[in-house]
Amino acid sequence: MSTTTRHPEPTAAAPQHALPDPGEQVPTLSWPIVGIFTAALAVFGTSTWAALTGALPAIATIAASSAAIFVLFTVLHDASHYSISSHRWVNVAFGRVAMFFVSPLISFKSFAFIHIEHHRNTNDGAYDPDHWVSSAPWWQLPIRFPAMDLPYISFLVRNVRRRPRAEVLETAALMTFSLTVIVSAAFTGHLWTLAVICLIPGRVAMFVLAWWFDWLPHHDLEDTQRENRYRATRNRVGSEWILTPLLLSQNYHLVHHLHPSIPFYRYVAAWQRNEEAYLERDAAINTVFGQQLDAAQYREWKRLNGKLAALLPVRMPRSSVARHASTHPIPVKSVEPLTPGSVKVIFDVPAHLSDQFQFQAGQHLTVRHRIDGQEVRRNYSICTSATSGELAIGVRHIAGGKFSTFALETLRSGDVLELMTPTGSFGAPLDPLARRDYVAIAAGSGITPILSLIRTTMEIETESRFVLFYGNKTAESTMFAAELDELESRYADRLRIVHIRSGEAHHPTAVRGRIDLAMVQRLLADDLTSIDRWYLCGPADLVTTMRDGLASEGVPTERINLELFRGANRSMDVDAFPESTVTITLSGADHTVKLAAGETVLESALKNKVDAPYACLGGACGTCKARITTGAVTMEQNLALTPAEVDAGYVLTCQSHPTTSAVAVDYDG
Repeated sequence: MSTTTRHPEPTAAAPQHALPDPGEQVPTLSWPIVGIFTAALAVFGTSTWAALTGALPAIATIAASSAAIFVLFTVLHDASHYSISSHRWVNVAFGRVAMFFVSPLISFKSFAFIHIEHHRNTNDGAYDPDHWVSSAPWWQLPIRFPAMDLPYISFLVRNVRRRPRAEVLETAALMTFSLTVIVSAAFTGHLWTLAVICLIPGRVAMFVLAWWFDWLPHHDLEDTQRENRYRATRNRVGSEWILTPLLLSQNYHLVHHLHPSIPFYRYVAAWQRNEEAYLERDAAINTVFGQQLDAAQYREWKRLNGKLAALLPVRMPRSSVARHASTHPIPVKSVEPLTPGSVKVIFDVPAHLSDQFQFQAGQHLTVRHRIDGQEVRRNYSICTSATSGELAIGVRHIAGGKFSTFALETLRSGDVLELMTPTGSFGAPLDPLARRDYVAIAAGSGITPILSLIRTTMEIETESRFVLFYGNKTAESTMFAAELDELESRYADRLRIVHIRSGEAHHPTAVRGRIDLAMVQRLLADDLTSIDRWYLCGPADLVTTMRDGLASEGVPTERINLELFRGANRSMDVDAFPESTVTITLSGADHTVKLAAGETVLESALKNKVDAPYACLGGACGTCKARITTGAVTMEQNLALTPAEVDAGYVLTCQSHPTTSAVAVDYDG
């Protein structure tokens, strides 16, 4: 592993508060969704029975079924954002059932894709599928409202080449089934019955949904989501005792667009947590009767109707308090399979060591363990958010790899591993008030530090945007696929993930093959030099080729951060270096050792039983970093330290050969 480049200082603070996370997490299971889902199915089933038996007039059964379909759309909507459950399959199951009632013409996965595009491109006429309704002239609304699924189908057809084959086939099968049922009902004389049970209720529900979910939140707003995410959608305030339950909280639709994964019944609470910060950003607010309120008017409205909520602080990640990389026995909390050849290992860090194992996004851990009587030492990047309080790594199996084989086949919850405290500086400093554009390029297990960077950046820099190009052979071999999918839904308007596959014949042509600069330029659709920060992680040939390509296109090297799986082969002639005396300061103690000609500082320390920290021995991880206090050294290679660190006297001791007769290095400094 390694990093490059000097990081610029965070941008100067703007005269406004940072926007903390809304604090609403996806539940293990959303019981309010289960409740409305069950109630809606019961109402639909009862109204269908009444229609078939003639127990109620047709107008009553149509009204009841329409209400049930309207409610089921909220289930579908939350499922598309993975808000129903932290278990992905639960969301898909609820979504597929609800989709069948709302509009059985497209699949749940197709709907989710279209809806996420609406979030990314709100109010952009060329790319927002809902703009067909929200921008319509008033006299066309009665026609467009009940036909809302038509622009969705059109949008899907235009983008069919971008979609997975299985999703397209599922949509085609649903369309065929729906048309077959309608035609069969017409030929058998049951078309009116079918119309009363589902066709008419479906159109009535679509009319109300288009009105309440699309037109009311978006009409007459000119800003797109990319231009101003606080004024691309609005909240409607007033009469909330009736409006909130009637609209199923969509009167706070702005909250949904800012934080798409929050369950619908928590929109109001999320708004109230950071109300003042939203107002500082000139959030779009209307009253229930359509009067537009600016921040001052809303504050006065709140003064008359209630109190503004207090502003919460931003939770910034802290670094480890360890003076140097130190090793501690840490229990394994769980080992979770990611793919057939990889696992996520979550650690249970004791409370008394929590400060030692605080980390910054992009850092890594060195794992030590004895396997078959032999000590094995490996580096693994941390994959969790730096604000989450959870410490975890991703391990992909390598043929013949001792630790990766052990992790996949033997490692279990409760086992204890020796972990070094976090090291490395792959990530750049974050600023809660910054508005930056990030691009990451990863392949295979290179996703692990990138995942931590995405999660942490999206949480702290609430105005920044991130694009990830992630290369794998197949969908089955893609590490953290579910987590990435959920992150993209959670940050729909600010995060775009492009999966590039080299071993799937049916993967869309535009993203099939191996990642290269030409592909990135074509898919990014932005000037490469406009990106504030590039993160590259993966095999050396990919990382170095992309770095050189970006530099040749004019991207300043200080904007390019890279992380390698391992260092390059040592090529320097070490015989010319003299013998030396090395004084090593470690954990407050000084050790003086003799260094033979050609040895590195680290080699002399380990040979003399000084337990200096190290991991890769290739100049890539930064674990062996120390500061030169006396004398001078030459490094064979440096793939981990920034120029600022080198200027401050830091070296990689695994690469350092003394050029003076006496050298002193301080691991504590």
